[in-house]
Amino acid sequence: MSLVVGLSAAALVQSPVYAKPFVLEEATVDTIHAAFRDGSLTATALVQRYLARISAYDQQGPTLRAFITINPEALAEAARLDAEYKARRGKVGPLHGIPIVLKDNFNTRDLPTSGGNLAMKNSRPPADAFTVDRMRRAGAIILGKTNLQELARGGVSISSLGGQALNPYDLTRTPGGSSGGTGVALATNMAVLGTGSDTGQSIRSPASALSLVGVRPTRGLVSRGGVMPNSFTQDEVGPLARTVQDAARLLDVMVGYDPADPITGLGVGKRPASYVTALQGATLKGARIGVLTNVYGKDERHGEVNRVMEQVMRTMEGQGATIVRFDLPALDQLAANVSTDRWEARTAFDQYFAGIGPNQPVTSFRQLVDSKTATADVQKTMEAEIAIDDGMNNPAYRERTVNRDKLRVLLAGKMAQLRVDAILYPLQRVLVAPAGQPDQPERNGVLSHGTGFPAVTFPGGFSSPTATAPIGVPVGAELLGLDYSEPKLLGYALAFEQATKVRQAPVSTPPLR
Repeated sequence: MSLVVGLSAAALVQSPVYAKPFVLEEATVDTIHAAFRDGSLTATALVQRYLARISAYDQQGPTLRAFITINPEALAEAARLDAEYKARRGKVGPLHGIPIVLKDNFNTRDLPTSGGNLAMKNSRPPADAFTVDRMRRAGAIILGKTNLQELARGGVSISSLGGQALNPYDLTRTPGGSSGGTGVALATNMAVLGTGSDTGQSIRSPASALSLVGVRPTRGLVSRGGVMPNSFTQDEVGPLARTVQDAARLLDVMVGYDPADPITGLGVGKRPASYVTALQGATLKGARIGVLTNVYGKDERHGEVNRVMEQVMRTMEGQGATIVRFDLPALDQLAANVSTDRWEARTAFDQYFAGIGPNQPVTSFRQLVDSKTATADVQKTMEAEIAIDDGMNNPAYRERTVNRDKLRVLLAGKMAQLRVDAILYPLQRVLVAPAGQPDQPERNGVLSHGTGFPAVTFPGGFSSPTATAPIGVPVGAELLGLDYSEPKLLGYALAFEQATKVRQAPVSTPPLR
């Protein structure tokens, strides 16, 4: 792994830039920009402090394995941005000097894009992903590329290149996935913001498991251009953050029309002027929140999650929302037959390889599969995918595309009938899986990925503390809405966040002194 070791924590704390105290842990874009303005912080010092935490906790200490690559030019980029800030007297972009981590399936022109796969560890796309380019233009510093479920095929965040990422709240557990490395980096204050991709629930799973906010946007709102694909119809990319406002801030930058991903034409004219500005006055008062009871577990193993979710509902009611419980028996069978990724994967990935050009270590999906470099479970998945010939003309595929529309109509119709503004449920019905378990069980991500409707996952609470989880394991709540309802969903999540302040940092990665 091409990891860069940062300066020692002691050396950083002694730097003159800390004459006025700046608290790194749980820092937000707003608190960082305020420190830039009052002179108590520079982008260079900020990057140094994050590198020190990465050095202390990622490859030693608890050995979380969140990162695959650290950007060796991060400090130089920070210095350039500091000079720009001074020259322009603070009139800079919305993410100026903000260190961001990218799931290592987002193309970067200056760093390898591996998907966590050994055969692709030296793959260097010629250009940034569309969203990465927008982040850089907004002033962000790409701090590094994060570990993931290899090639985003699964939910426990293990890869042949990065190993098994660990959950810092309980080191015996996984961090969810597939965007687990991004989630771990943010949960442990190794960066400010991060990106994920979501074919099934891969943004929202680590958000749930790591007390974070994750947004899977409406289909067509954010470009998938330059991101390793699984599916044409299911893939989305979006932000991960520690707060709702920071997730909205990154979403503001990511949204936009990309001619290389024509589906983004559907999103033109559908965004607010700013997702951050839309949060002003956020409230749950008057909201009607649907609770879809048949996506909640009913057995003993579901007890901890159900306890947290009941408290979420009570809090929302206390903030003025009306909770509407309902059952949707037709959902179960329909939701089990809407996934299309297996039939699209081969064509989608070959299209990606064509886009990065011939001078790469891997140039086709067949070559990737034949390299047999992936972890056993991912290798098995890819072999099943490549065995499907002309998948998008397969009768099973056509049936599933029809079912996706049926699921959209079923949920939208029920929401209209009950006059609910959003549907609330746990992203995962049980606590996140232990390390060593190959699959992430009992997740509810299909409600979004099977319809294209947006979803926002946010910290709901924690399970009871145990010997391995001193403050408990995070439990994520999720709100689903109709197309382009991100402002409403984010607003409800913010109102809950402000009322509860649920999020806590893990004790396994304390402040450096």
